[in-house]
Amino acid sequence: MGKSYTSDLRRRVIDLVEAGQSRRKSARHFGVSPSCAVKLMARWQQTKRLDPAKQGRPCGGGKLEPHRGFHIGRVQARPDITIPELAAELEAQSGITVSPASLSRFLCKAGFTYKKNADGLGTGACRCRPGAADVDSMPPAPDAA
Repeated sequence: MGKSYTSDLRRRVIDLVEAGQSRRKSARHFGVSPSCAVKLMARWQQTKRLDPAKQGRPCGGGKLEPHRGFHIGRVQARPDITIPELAAELEAQSGITVSPASLSRFLCKAGFTYKKNADGLGTGACRCRPGAADVDSMPPAPDAA
């Protein structure tokens, strides 16, 4: 994200425009873009404020935050649930459509991780990995007793 111009530079651009210079010539004179001078003057005429507008995303959790308890409860109840399944359940329950990528970012921020093994595959149940043996055909585990 870029940095805002100083209040001193903003004041000088405004003063030059108000003295009769065009916005584009003022921008060229001070080495800023023409759109900067045009937007600065529009903001000055509407609000009489020099300070820059707030940058970045607004505060809050977006449309997933009100359903935080639902997501965390579902993942804790069923740790092997996939993100697309979770997104489908949310849509079925509340009618909110959300991309799996944004749901994944939301869960990562909530502290959930997806552990991968050395092969780059998830460490879920063995039947979920490609090429894994069928669970039903595996011999029973030896007794430790």
